[in-house]
Amino acid sequence: MIEFGTPQYKRVTLSLALGSFLVFCNLYLFQPMLPFMAGYFSVSETQVNWVFAASTLALSVALVPWAVGSETIGRRLVMLTGLLAMPIIGLLMLMSDSLLGLVLLRALMGIALAAFASVAVAYMVEELSSKAFSHAIGTYIAANSLGGISGRIAGGTLTDVLGWQQAVLIMACFTAVGAIVVFWLLPKQQHFKPQKGLLRYHNKALVSHLKNRTIWLAMLIGGVNFTLFVNLYSVMGFRLVAPPHQLPIGLASLIFLCYLAGTFSSTLTSVWSEHKDPVSGMLVGITISLLGMLVAYFDHLVWMTLGLLLISFGAFFTHTLAYAWVSQKAKRAKATATALYLVHYYIGGSLGGFFLIYCWQHGGWQAVIMGGSILYAVCYWLCFQLLTKNKLQATNSVIIHHNK
Repeated sequence: MIEFGTPQYKRVTLSLALGSFLVFCNLYLFQPMLPFMAGYFSVSETQVNWVFAASTLALSVALVPWAVGSETIGRRLVMLTGLLAMPIIGLLMLMSDSLLGLVLLRALMGIALAAFASVAVAYMVEELSSKAFSHAIGTYIAANSLGGISGRIAGGTLTDVLGWQQAVLIMACFTAVGAIVVFWLLPKQQHFKPQKGLLRYHNKALVSHLKNRTIWLAMLIGGVNFTLFVNLYSVMGFRLVAPPHQLPIGLASLIFLCYLAGTFSSTLTSVWSEHKDPVSGMLVGITISLLGMLVAYFDHLVWMTLGLLLISFGAFFTHTLAYAWVSQKAKRAKATATALYLVHYYIGGSLGGFFLIYCWQHGGWQAVIMGGSILYAVCYWLCFQLLTKNKLQATNSVIIHHNK
């Protein structure tokens, strides 16, 4: 196994962080453009949300098939296939002159993004020692947030200055170069064992993961957490370009710098996990995120920015702990388990947008707080269920060990 601090560890960490950065740049490129695209295609806020939701929804559907395929052909090949396909799909978007065509290509992009996202953590689990993994997962998810920040700011500012087609072209070129670097850096797997002809095995693994409440509850927490996080940002984008603020798209996209709070908080989770229970950490993250939504009620840029910082810090803290929990608690088919977590994660992100944007359209931020509060209540309930389940399992394990 690759140990923490070794040259191989640095290559794995750097290449997977860069790949993750590229994936999330492309995934979120269009999110700050939504207000502009609504005017460009003359559609409502809810309708234009399909440009963003199509990629996250397609990504969620493709995660498990890619993960299952990786059990046969290897994690590295799957990740590189997705990365190299991304710039090609980006260039095809430039040929689309309709909202439907763009939505379909964004869905295809989601499928390509899923290739990397579905198996990167499984690669780390199989190749890195336990200590190395606990540090690498924080770095990997920090790269997620940095990619999300960069993609959104690039999408907003480049659209403002050059137009959305030029923003897509520049991102495609950047992705092509980055994919080549990952291809060169990422080591071949040494501990991967191909499992051929085991489709039935993987189907059983999916069912077993869903039946394991210790794992499934963490997946649900990740899904609802992401529903709130990503779509509170989408709503804030519409809020900032509307009266009384009326900010240009490029300036409004700078709110995504608040993601840096999430980049920071995701790196703190390894320290938390070493000294305290991860589930209690999820509760802390949810509470901080809820506080952020409430602070953003005040219609001033300072309070709105502070609210987004708190939302980002809390959401990424919860996500990193839940993601690591699933990958470590799964006893078999780890790639399938982490992919299934991301299925919940991105389905929440894609479908939740329609709910919170609908709240915004019909009642402003007050309605968003009401709708969001329901989702936060669900998060709390799921965390307490997981806490109870985990304590019960720990007690039973002690009893069994004592009896032996």
